[in-house]
Amino acid sequence: MPKTIRISRKEFLQDRQGRTFLDVLDDSEVPFDDVLTFFDNPERQRRMEEAEIHHDRAALSGVVRELEAQPSVDRFLGSQDPRRTKRLRQAIGVVVRMIMEQRGWRKTGRKGSLGVRAAVARGTLTPGAYHNTGGLAFWFLRAERYERIDGMPFLSVRDRSERNKEEVMNKIPDHLWAAPESE
Repeated sequence: MPKTIRISRKEFLQDRQGRTFLDVLDDSEVPFDDVLTFFDNPERQRRMEEAEIHHDRAALSGVVRELEAQPSVDRFLGSQDPRRTKRLRQAIGVVVRMIMEQRGWRKTGRKGSLGVRAAVARGTLTPGAYHNTGGLAFWFLRAERYERIDGMPFLSVRDRSERNKEEVMNKIPDHLWAAPESE
């Protein structure tokens, strides 16, 4: 099992994306230290990997409910200006990426769904308005997908289906593929 990755404020600010979130780190109302403490946990990091490997879901999906249940995180996401909460959610995505990369994973460039957003008028500034009405998470809509640098231990259902289709097609005798003779 890989070692537990600990992301400090300093390491976060040294990251190419992390340094763009100085506003989040400098805001004393943002529970960013609680977020770092939350992710500094071997079981949570293991569950993030298992979400990708065994459930074919975004790494964050393995811990998102527990993260959202943290009182300081839930309180902040439910009571602040949507722009501020978006910045925290984005910063959390950077923390997840940093952990996954240090554990031997890379981004796929795809996002996985975490929820179905409530109908909200564009530009709404009401605190707590941007939440989900269905899905896995209440506050998070999408999250980055990852793959192991050394390769995934299991094929996706899509890849298995394609392989199965090829195997079936290869088993059909050639004479069944021949065009019918005209009379």
